[in-house]
Amino acid sequence: MLETLFDSRVLPVPDRVEAWREITACALIPNEFSIDRAAQFHASLRAADFGAAQVTALTYASMRSRRTPRLIRQSDPEMYAVGLITSGEQAIAQGRTHTPLTVGDLVVYSTSHPYEAFVDAPRTTAGSVVVQLPRTDLRLPPDRVERLLASRLSGRESTGRLLAGFLTELSAGARSSCPPAARHRLGGVLTDLITAYLAGYLDTADRTPADTRGHVLYLEILDFIRRHLGAADLSPAAVAAAHHISLRTLHRLFHDQGQGETVASYIRHRRLSHARRDLADPSLAARPVHAIAARWGFPQAPDFTRAFRAEYGTTPTEYRRERLHASRQR
Repeated sequence: MLETLFDSRVLPVPDRVEAWREITACALIPNEFSIDRAAQFHASLRAADFGAAQVTALTYASMRSRRTPRLIRQSDPEMYAVGLITSGEQAIAQGRTHTPLTVGDLVVYSTSHPYEAFVDAPRTTAGSVVVQLPRTDLRLPPDRVERLLASRLSGRESTGRLLAGFLTELSAGARSSCPPAARHRLGGVLTDLITAYLAGYLDTADRTPADTRGHVLYLEILDFIRRHLGAADLSPAAVAAAHHISLRTLHRLFHDQGQGETVASYIRHRRLSHARRDLADPSLAARPVHAIAARWGFPQAPDFTRAFRAEYGTTPTEYRRERLHASRQR
């Protein structure tokens, strides 16, 4: 979904560092850079706007960057930036906080205060995905958010895992067509996730807007279903119990957030979709149909066959035979 704006490989070596300085000033914010091995500098930058939020995926060699008071006086868009570390050893310092960062960590910092960032990637490039959004869009007390600046936050648990996964999905692959309205909706989801994530660290979750809490809970439930899709006992009741809500609340949430699809139909469709993918995979041709069915939550083969035929108009065995034959013909 992101557009490639910079790739050092297409530039002459002497021009790379200055071109990097220019593109980051335009696509992100102006910084000063210290790059020891300019002749070996490699970097890339892809970016796209999602409503008021901008998502940027970056790779870069070892370097140090600084947001100085002078640069802030010259230009301050008054944004918060939330970064996900995707590779390499990195660190950031803002205010009195100096924090080492590694893969899977999240960090929030402000464009309105000086900061310094460090990257150590002696043999390869490091990487991150950065979201910039207006401070006013983050519906949390600014003085409370300031306490989190440059702190090491986890992208491996609960809402942090959701946020990290969402950023990874947005940054994956080449640019694809996405209507402005869809991008705006994705930006809203992203802003809600960031708000709920930081609210959890600030102990202000109950003061976030109800629509934000409902949206994030819905995303947490989808993530839970995805991770437990192969469990035969996965059911609407089990999903509700795992999230400490009533079955009625769960069904209402799916109706409001999921465009009318029921919990049971969502689980069934996801299971069948994964099973169909495995049936078409030549590397799984030796795996029995009933084993694939059991892997995706259908312990009884006849139940799987009936559900598959109702969904796709053919039996699992017939579908596998057709797909594997087609793959051999290519």
